[in-house]
Amino acid sequence: MKTTPETHVLLEGYPEYEPGEQLQRADAIYRHLSTRRSVRDFASTPVDRAVIEACVSAAGTAPSGANHQPWYFACVGSAEKKREIRQAAEAEERAFYAGKAGEEWLDALAPIGTDAEKPYMEIAPWLICIFAQRRGGAEAGESRKNYYIHESVGIATGLLIAACHEAGLATLVHTPNPMGFLNRLCGRPDTEKPYLILVVGHPADGAMVPKHALKKKTSGEICSFL
Repeated sequence: MKTTPETHVLLEGYPEYEPGEQLQRADAIYRHLSTRRSVRDFASTPVDRAVIEACVSAAGTAPSGANHQPWYFACVGSAEKKREIRQAAEAEERAFYAGKAGEEWLDALAPIGTDAEKPYMEIAPWLICIFAQRRGGAEAGESRKNYYIHESVGIATGLLIAACHEAGLATLVHTPNPMGFLNRLCGRPDTEKPYLILVVGHPADGAMVPKHALKKKTSGEICSFL
């Protein structure tokens, strides 16, 4: 790799831990994230905008192709706008559950108990509508081709979910298909593709989650050391 003082700076302030502390910290983050659940029963309890901004800032630290950061987060807190998004999403969901999804997909969803009704989209204080930008660049206002868009936005979304969990907020990934209505409702250009809707807020009292969702594969089932 070519480095010059004009193009690179010295890596400074990177944390260094002894092996024992490395394991302790890695295990702690695993145990913390293992309590994360996808929630469908939300409270209407407000969440301060500054908290959402901080979580989005954390997401924005994600690596991306050529550092173009091909993501945009439309954070919807307006009751009227949330209602419009819910209505548009449910229209797509009704078609999905009416047969568009196919029998195998619906069978896979059966243990979770979902259906076309999404009241939580209005109850939760925030809907973060995530867009993948086909064009952009490392500087705001640029219009260059973006690279590894899906991968980059996926990583940023994962960091966003982790940041929300760290802040004590529950989340739910929602992906009605298609989601073209989000461009219109969020005022985003056609060069951006809706990626997903992240529902964010506090879980309602007595909120329940499917037993099926508690099944997590072990490290031995999801990785190998070669």
